[in-house]
Amino acid sequence: MAIEFSVVTDTATLAVFDLQAMQHRLSDTFDWWSIQSDEILEMNRGNIAFLNLGGDGRYQIKIVDSLIDPSGGVHLKVPSGRVFVGAGEDTSGGGLEPDGSDAMQGQFIILEVGSYYMGYKVDDGAICLAFSKTDVSNNSFVDSARISF
Repeated sequence: MAIEFSVVTDTATLAVFDLQAMQHRLSDTFDWWSIQSDEILEMNRGNIAFLNLGGDGRYQIKIVDSLIDPSGGVHLKVPSGRVFVGAGEDTSGGGLEPDGSDAMQGQFIILEVGSYYMGYKVDDGAICLAFSKTDVSNNSFVDSARISF
C-alpha cells in the first residue's frame, strides 16, 4: 500500500480512526477530544490515534507498507475496515463525521477488519504511517502522542 496525500489542519492534530469505532462520540460536542483526558481515554481504548503535530498547516501524509525505526506507534481497532486519516477537526463529534465531501481534510483508506499497530515517523518532511495486524487493541498513554519534525 503506497498512498500519498496532504492534509491542512487548524488544530495541529492528525486523527486516524475507523468511523465505526468512534460512533459513540458522534453525538458528543464537536471538540470533545480537546479535553486531554477524553483524548487519552479513546486512544487507550484503541478507538483513535491523535498525533499532535506542533503547529497548524499543510502536512504531507504517506501510507507505507512498513517503517524502519518508527518514532512511535498506536494500537487501533478497525471494526469496519474504513479508516479516516486526516485533520483532527474532522474527528467524529457534534453530529458530524468525515463524509468524503470536499470540506473534509483527509482520506479514507481500506484495511482488513481487525486490530492494527500504526507506526509513525517523519521522513523527508512527510508523516509516514504503516499499519500492521496485531492481536493488541489497547494502549497505555499518559500524555498526548506527539510527532516531531
